[in-house]
Amino acid sequence: MLDRDGYRPNVGIIIVNRQNQVFWGKRVREHSWQFPQGGIKQGETPEQAMFRELAEEVGLLPEHVEIVGRTRDWVKYDVPTNWVRREWRGTYKGQKQIWFLLRLVGRDSDVCLRKTTHPEFDAWRWNEYWSPLEAVIEFKRGVYEAALGELARYIGQTQDPPLFGGN
Repeated sequence: MLDRDGYRPNVGIIIVNRQNQVFWGKRVREHSWQFPQGGIKQGETPEQAMFRELAEEVGLLPEHVEIVGRTRDWVKYDVPTNWVRREWRGTYKGQKQIWFLLRLVGRDSDVCLRKTTHPEFDAWRWNEYWSPLEAVIEFKRGVYEAALGELARYIGQTQDPPLFGGN
């Protein structure tokens, strides 16, 4: 399901613990780490999609989290052409996402990466709030910065990310 501009509706999920550290998942059989995210199905609201993706990718249920905030508008990123399936080239540009900030009210042991037959992650850890900006794949960095920046105020984080790379 693409919008008229070639973007797939999607949700991104930032989970924080009591220390305001963020959940960071390692993609199965890859060396890349990211926040949970996934597509919005036809007829689903962004919130419904978020709870479905949360259960599928992280194994958490609504009783394990509380919604702290969400982005007001869609945040978009373009996927490099060489990452796009050949049959989608020319129509698919990337993702447009609504980001949710969740507080884990359950326990770390409630996280289960094997809830589905096709898990997205094979490892996870807690990271400092802004550290994903250093590690996420380059083409997603802008949406991560936008989402973390907009949602930072809900948990008392400074709204400006620190400069990385010695700048």
